[in-house]
Amino acid sequence: METRLKKLPVGIQTFDQIRTGNHVYVDKTRFLVNLIDRVKIYFLARPRRFGKSLTVSTLDAMFSGKKELFRGLYAEEFMNRPDYRVSPVIRLDMSKVTTNKGVKVLEESIARLVLAQASKYDVEIDKDVPSGEMLDLLTCGIHAKHGKAVILVDEYDKPYTDFYTNPEMADDIRNVLRNFYVHIKSNDEYIRFVFITGIAKFARFGVFSTLNNVSDISMDERYGEMCGLTAAEIEAYFPEHIEATANKMKVTPTALLDRMRDYYDGFC
Repeated sequence: METRLKKLPVGIQTFDQIRTGNHVYVDKTRFLVNLIDRVKIYFLARPRRFGKSLTVSTLDAMFSGKKELFRGLYAEEFMNRPDYRVSPVIRLDMSKVTTNKGVKVLEESIARLVLAQASKYDVEIDKDVPSGEMLDLLTCGIHAKHGKAVILVDEYDKPYTDFYTNPEMADDIRNVLRNFYVHIKSNDEYIRFVFITGIAKFARFGVFSTLNNVSDISMDERYGEMCGLTAAEIEAYFPEHIEATANKMKVTPTALLDRMRDYYDGFC
């Protein structure tokens, strides 16, 4: 029986790979459609390994027009709306930034992320300008060629949290990040949608002090189930896996679920 089970997407954070690789996918797209329909700029804080990067990847696919990946999902209706339109996506994964070689290398590493996005959309940027100004040029350049951009920032605080035990270095890095992210606000007229994820709450971190229109959904009950899995979702999406595991452990499915609750239930 186990050989016939759908694959579990262990360690996979790419929506496309999950949907095309016959992996189990728990449909969270109703939350994303609601976000897009309501507000322009969002922030979500969650612990690591909680599905933030998969959420960013799913939004990327939604705005990039990959309709075939959403067949049978809640967002299929969104993708087929008469007014649906593809948008260029600026995707910045700050976990890829180099942090262990000083502030100058950090700034250069952020600049490389921006330049990679510029190359993707054939936008020419002067490599000698600061990374924040690069983001200005990228956003304006994309708008001129392709329309309003979507900005997705994953692990926005990773460079800072790498040095939380080194206050002096952490402050230097925070200043670099603040000077970079402020350019999101300055390009508001060229931006369609912004979604930012991280571990630290941005209000305490102080990086987004200039972004006073960010909707922080970290503690919003309407989005409490957007990341992670509920007991109902586990039972609905993994019945065969539950049965197979229960048989292997020589317990009933109910006993297995009770044991899982003892281990994992109660996140707040």
